[in-house]
Amino acid sequence: MSLLDKIREVIRIEREGLETLEQKLNEQAVQAVELLVACRGRAILTGMGKTGLIGRKIAATLSSTGTPAFYLNPAEAIHGDLGIVTEEDILIALSNSGETEEIVRLLPSFRRLHVKVIAMTGNPNSTLARHSEVVLDVGVEKEADPSGIAPTASTTAALVMGDALAMALVVKRGFTKEQFAIFHPGGHLGRRLLLHVKDLMHVGDCLPLVSPETSLRDAIYVMTTAGLGTTFVVKDEDCLVGIFTDGDVRRLLQRESNPLEKPMGDVMTEKPKVIAEDALAAEALKLMEDNSITVLPVVTDKGQVRGALHLHDLVRAGLA
Repeated sequence: MSLLDKIREVIRIEREGLETLEQKLNEQAVQAVELLVACRGRAILTGMGKTGLIGRKIAATLSSTGTPAFYLNPAEAIHGDLGIVTEEDILIALSNSGETEEIVRLLPSFRRLHVKVIAMTGNPNSTLARHSEVVLDVGVEKEADPSGIAPTASTTAALVMGDALAMALVVKRGFTKEQFAIFHPGGHLGRRLLLHVKDLMHVGDCLPLVSPETSLRDAIYVMTTAGLGTTFVVKDEDCLVGIFTDGDVRRLLQRESNPLEKPMGDVMTEKPKVIAEDALAAEALKLMEDNSITVLPVVTDKGQVRGALHLHDLVRAGLA
């Protein structure tokens, strides 16, 4: 068998393991979700070795999607770390054999603490399964390892079951993208969902405001001083009536030999694209991309200029 054929075989074995997992699903999975929804404490994931690593990942996924969870090393738990567990918690124990010594030794203590147990095991008749409220059968017919020893297909099945429970909880709780972003403020999605235009816009004296009567010569000075590559043309109470950009300057100079004394009211672009300060920064980015513009006036619902948002501001914020 070639190396490529072996790689394909491993993928096939693990895929077949997932197909078996799907076929074996029953109401026990629904009960597990209901138990976790009703839990007033945290979900505690435990498992040894490779299975423990899967437990860590499942705990991370649950925590990031609205279900407080953490991983508890069973070997350390039997030597004192069990003290972190409360009776309001739920244990999700991962053991392919269902006979992992460190986990089995913990079961009496969890019983004394009145902690409900969800077993994720490949042996529904094991000690772990018999002492659990819910048993999720994640057993596979064989591992992808040629010797049938190294956890491969079995850990994949456990990982996918953990993801399935987490996503079912997302649906059950009505967990939103906005809530997800709160738990991921440093991630790309967090930035897209938490940053608003008002968090990034330029305000105050740096705004390049001119009147319709301002000459192009003076407007260029304002544009240069502000450093945004544009001027906003405003009337009474800073209500926006037009915009003029450095690109407009170049195009105007190509058409006319001496336009510097022209008033802005004659050369500005009327009805420019605008955005509100409470809009998401991601929304502003889409508006800029769709219209090939680099600066957006930020206005009130009455059209009064409150700020300016430049594409560079979005780039620095990690959105573009």
